[in-house]
Amino acid sequence: MAQAKKKKRFYDVEIPIIGKTTHLQAFEIPELKDKVIRYDLTRSLRGKSILLDLKVVVDREKATSYPIEAKILPYYLRRAVRKGTDYVEDSFRTTCKNAEITIKPLLVTRRKVSREVRKALRETAKKELIEYVKDKNSDVLFDELLNNSIQKPLSLKLKKIYPLSLCEIRIFKIEKEFEPEAKIKKEKSKELEEKPKEIQPEETKE
Repeated sequence: MAQAKKKKRFYDVEIPIIGKTTHLQAFEIPELKDKVIRYDLTRSLRGKSILLDLKVVVDREKATSYPIEAKILPYYLRRAVRKGTDYVEDSFRTTCKNAEITIKPLLVTRRKVSREVRKALRETAKKELIEYVKDKNSDVLFDELLNNSIQKPLSLKLKKIYPLSLCEIRIFKIEKEFEPEAKIKKEKSKELEEKPKEIQPEETKE
């Protein structure tokens, strides 16, 4: 008797950061592990065109996802850079609480400015961002990024150098995730348990 051919089905994948659920196709739910979802947030953010990449995590029969990259689409940025303005770009790597990340800020001034002003804006933005992210978890940073909670305070600080018409994080990306401390400690203790103990010589009685 011929066996019935197995068919793919759709599984729900939760996206907690935006409170939504999407669907991915697979034969079995474990196959979804480490798959990357690309989600367009243009409608959710009222026209601000951001693509969010999320990595799928599977726990038994439940699939959820967490963000690994947020990127503003080029056409949105082109509209922001107008004639009679200057823009400042930067790209650097730094660390947050649980990952190594790449940050690419974009600053647009209200008027043409000198090279010295652009340099001051670039250096101050980098310094402020590195200091801001170092003690925060990546999930928290992605949430604040989408809610403009990083860009707005940064813009106010940079205003002291020169007023901006736009202060954005063009790309925010996780490059490398750090292992949780608990996991590292557990593995170390396991290694110690498996390590053969030194045999002590028996005491000789006189």
